[in-house]
Amino acid sequence: MIDGFLQLVFRLSKWANHVAGVSLTAVMLITVADVLLRSLGRPIVGIYEFVAFAGAVVIGFSIPFTSWVRGHIYVDFFVGKLPSRGRRILHLLTRFLGIGLFGLTGWNLLKYAQDLHRSGEVSPTLHLPFYPIVYAIGLACLVESLVLLSDIVKVFRDQYE
Repeated sequence: MIDGFLQLVFRLSKWANHVAGVSLTAVMLITVADVLLRSLGRPIVGIYEFVAFAGAVVIGFSIPFTSWVRGHIYVDFFVGKLPSRGRRILHLLTRFLGIGLFGLTGWNLLKYAQDLHRSGEVSPTLHLPFYPIVYAIGLACLVESLVLLSDIVKVFRDQYE
């Protein structure tokens, strides 16, 4: 059952990373197109809004998989000097704090997205609604919480390091 949970979280984080990759590719392509069209005097209307929305997706959706593969930067020098028990305690402490942070952030973003949906707030140029992006980032934060919970499981199973 635990292995099934770990596989599910891995697949969710990998899927989110693919979404981030597609969004980043779209940002690059539309930015190049805008630069080319701008030189011809025909810029793409609303490019800044699109890039901002897609950039939020890139950042939010890349976090879970980056955490899963431990691709983020951290101070290994300090952690490496600790005894094994100290490293485990530090890993557990930071993962619990991270779950709290990303869990609360995700929950509040979902609540905020509901408010944006009810109010009907849209972007100024393209009139795109804000709430789908806020929902998406909130869900990405909750997936990150699951990744951190998976790290805790790995620490207890001596599979983390």
